[in-house]
Parts: sequence; C-alpha cells; structure tokens
Amino acid sequence: MKRLIFTLFFTLLACNAMFSQAGKLEVGMKVPEWTFTDADRKEFTMNTWAGKVLQINYVDPDESDLNDPFNDAIDKATDVDKRIDKEYFKGFGIVDTKSTWKPNGLIRMIAGNKAKKYDTTILFDYDGKLHSDWGLPKDSYTVVIVDKNRVCRYIYSGKIPENENEKIIQMIIELTRE
Repeated sequence: MKRLIFTLFFTLLACNAMFSQAGKLEVGMKVPEWTFTDADRKEFTMNTWAGKVLQINYVDPDESDLNDPFNDAIDKATDVDKRIDKEYFKGFGIVDTKSTWKPNGLIRMIAGNKAKKYDTTILFDYDGKLHSDWGLPKDSYTVVIVDKNRVCRYIYSGKIPENENEKIIQMIIELTRE
C-alpha cells in the first residue's frame, strides 16, 4: 500500500512538472498568438505588425518604470540615431492588469502616459492570458523580442542590466535585416 501511495505521489509530481513547463515560452520557440485590445477596445494581434521584429513589454503596472532606461535606449536607437529601422521594427506594451490592485481606469491613464512618451501602442491583458500561454511571471516586467517569423529570440524578466542594452539593440538591428 505504501509503495502504491509513493508511486502515485511521484507520478503526480512528475505530471505536474511536465504540464507546468508546457506553456513556458523559451528562446527558439514559435511564439503562441494572442489577441488583446487597446484603451479604445480596438483588437490587435502579432499579425497586426506582420513582417516586423517585435519588442513586447509585458508589464505589471506596479513595475511600469522598471525598464525605462532600456526603452529609452531603444527609443534613441530608433528615433534619434536611426540605427533601428522603424519600417521593420515595432515596440509596444501589454499591461498585465491581473497582477495589480490598481483599478483599470488608473491603469489606462498610466498606460496612456507611456504610450505618449514612447509613441507606441499599449494593449491590455485583463485575464493574465500570457501567464498561462507563455508562462510569464506575475508581478514582473518581461521583455520578449520576436523575429519576423514569430520565433522568440530574447526573453528577460526583471530589470534589464544597462550593460545589456547595446547587445539587445544589435540583435534587433540584425533581425530587422534578415
């Protein structure tokens, strides 16, 4: 009886580990599609920007300023230095509204300010879809770089070290030229 219980216990643990990893996005994987809306309820998918390299910022509103230095570097490389070709690149944010206590009206206001600052699109994940579909952490700030074929080329959760900014910019430049 004890063997049966131990066997069942370890089988359940193994199944749990196997299924919990099934939805985790990793570098080299095809990125699962999604549909989210902006503040005006207009729907967007990754195909909205077909043929472009995407920088997707998946952000808990409580962490919205965490990667501003990285986004400022991307903005400079795109708009000032013109090293990243806007014709083949799009950076945008998806707000993880499920990870915060803040009301949706306040979240939309914060997102609106970011959208203006970076001249970009901000979408809203009200159900935490990317937590389950991509395995992204809650209460965090995750940056995902996706190539034109929708393959994940870079993923980082947390504050991107400033000494990594140029490496990521160079990767984006190379991906836009493919």
